Amino acid sequence: MKGKFITIEGLDGAGKSTQINYMKSYLEKKGFKVLLTREPGGTNIGEKIRDIVLDKAHAEMDSVTEALLYAASRAQHVSQVIMPALTRGEIVLCDRFVDSSMVYQGRGRNLGFDAVKAVNDFATRGLEPNLTLLFNINPDTSLKRINERGPGDRLEEEKPQFHFSVHKAYMDLAQRFTNRIKVINASQGIEDIRKEVEDILEKLIKEGEIHEVSNRNCT
Repeated sequence: MKGKFITIEGLDGAGKSTQINYMKSYLEKKGFKVLLTREPGGTNIGEKIRDIVLDKAHAEMDSVTEALLYAASRAQHVSQVIMPALTRGEIVLCDRFVDSSMVYQGRGRNLGFDAVKAVNDFATRGLEPNLTLLFNINPDTSLKRINERGPGDRLEEEKPQFHFSVHKAYMDLAQRFTNRIKVINASQGIEDIRKEVEDILEKLIKEGEIHEVSNRNCT
């Protein structure tokens, strides 16, 4: 693959949307062609799955069903959008990817990291990011920001313990994948966060540390 795959992770309310748009602008100014996308979603099929999985009317949804729906959306996303863009040599910026499933379903729903990763390795044909930026905020801050936005979706309105469990899982993943996951303090001001993001991207570009995209079993 000629392109590079960068994912953005973190609790809701961490400011990911603001920073991912800045990243797109920054990289485009550096001469890269950038595709910005999100999960669940990114395709017509994926957006329909997103509506199903986040709908508060689906409170009875089984945890395994939830995990498989996310993986199904991701399979379509990788096949239809992400892999073609990487093949064209673009940088793909994706708001959430497999790490989200590992923390929300693997830990939040107690399905286990390994089980969720195995399902998603099949769904993505083994595709892995070159780089993941994890925007880290305290779960209390995340919940406050979610509440300030008004009624949330099915996952946003989970009990506080769920969100604390997800946060701990993100920190565990950051320790497990230190070469790929870069943790950013999202409690800083927007400009300070931007500078930290810029420094990470600039360092990786200059030192060539954004290696060619991994696509095990992508046949």
